[in-house]
Amino acid sequence: MYPTKVILSDGSSINIRYHEPRRIIKLPLDLSQLSEDERKIRLEKRKPKKKVKIIDDIEDDFNAKKYLRFIKK
Repeated sequence: MYPTKVILSDGSSINIRYHEPRRIIKLPLDLSQLSEDERKIRLEKRKPKKKVKIIDDIEDDFNAKKYLRFIKK
């Protein structure tokens, strides 16, 4: 048996002896005990985040003929 800390859903913790070598076991939160606003916030955090697409608009107005006079022959 291994000493293990169990974190309860209300944030309190207790020390137990567990058959597997683990340091911390965190118990899930009971959504039925939360208020409606807190429940909505928790459920929104579980949803996957949207990926942001970055579009680079680079204007290419480089003219090589403009710099030909600087090239040494």
